[in-house]
Amino acid sequence: MTATNEPAGALAENIMHFARALRAAGMAVGPGSIIDAVNAVEVAGVTRREDFRAALQSVFVTKYEHLVIFDQAFNIFWKRRGFMEKLIAMLSPVAEPERENEPVQKPKAGATRVAQALLPRKDPEQAQTELEIDQRFTMSETEVLQKKDFAQMTAEEMSAATRAIQQLQLSDDEVRTRRFAADLRGLRIDPRRTFRRSLRAGGQNIELARRERQTRHPPVVAICDISGSMADYTRIFLHFLHALTEKRRRVHTFLFGTRLSNVTRALRHKDPDEALALCTAEVEDWSGGTRIGICLHRFNRDWSRRVLGQGAIVLLFTDGLEREGTQELAREMERLHKSSRRVIWLNPLLRYDRFEALAQGIRAMLPHVDEFRPVHNLSSIKALAEALSGERAGRATDPKVWLRRVA
Repeated sequence: MTATNEPAGALAENIMHFARALRAAGMAVGPGSIIDAVNAVEVAGVTRREDFRAALQSVFVTKYEHLVIFDQAFNIFWKRRGFMEKLIAMLSPVAEPERENEPVQKPKAGATRVAQALLPRKDPEQAQTELEIDQRFTMSETEVLQKKDFAQMTAEEMSAATRAIQQLQLSDDEVRTRRFAADLRGLRIDPRRTFRRSLRAGGQNIELARRERQTRHPPVVAICDISGSMADYTRIFLHFLHALTEKRRRVHTFLFGTRLSNVTRALRHKDPDEALALCTAEVEDWSGGTRIGICLHRFNRDWSRRVLGQGAIVLLFTDGLEREGTQELAREMERLHKSSRRVIWLNPLLRYDRFEALAQGIRAMLPHVDEFRPVHNLSSIKALAEALSGERAGRATDPKVWLRRVA
């Protein structure tokens, strides 16, 4: 570690630059945190790399979702050799040719934001020149943003993605109910209102009152996984649920890891950042483990009769990686499917071209869902908004196709 052989002043300066990189990557790091970090390092000592890392992490990391960014920044910033080589390898537009029979590895979550924060700022004239070249010879920024994975977005791209989700136009998916309402052009005659009107004129003139069936949006119930492998995608998906909650009345959101939490009230706040902050505060097991079968059992027992009435649509947001209790998981999925009109399973693992339904948890859940969709970029969320219109999807989202591939 380069900082161990330098005087205390240089170490404090390096910690200050490291804190600035974390702040540029999207973490809330202020001057007070830098002073606390320097004091923590002096108390813990810097003879071991693990102790130095733990001291900085205890001060700078205040949220579970920031741990990935901190790990990436620490590994790059405090590395002895190969600092510039790694940055060039991560950000170079010219990639090495792919070798045969070698799997393609995508950058880890948060790596792009960290690399962008560690690079020096460009001059405005240079940025303007690159922007002009991009507009002429490459795809537009909006088109690239639509297909880019959420886990590989920079801090600016993440903000642009959340704004695009808030402005997303939802399709009209109203369904007819059994209830009737007064309608001047209705095809049905309302006898009760007709007889009541006739009493006003003593029964001499009878004016026919008409009625028609009411139409309303079906309830949407979202059950989202917040385990360590799903936290980055769930946070972006909560922005979509917040926009959906603003435009629809009956939207219920549940988060689960090792326990089930109802965050419907938190998402009803107008400000999306405040709503997500309240969701994070109400959930105790964010980025922890996952127990899908037990959490679905609690939902079916405590909440299904309250929120799954009148043809509700269930959005199940999880990767389905359940290691134990697959028989119980299959029973709870069957009960959930029978209690709702449609079950749409949203799985970020479908972003991989070589994905196969080999895990026992995935195979236990697939027979009890109506659609199996990816959700890892803006295009997939836009496709989900169109799917909520009630139109049946094609063969690409049929869960039976995935079961036949491994049969």
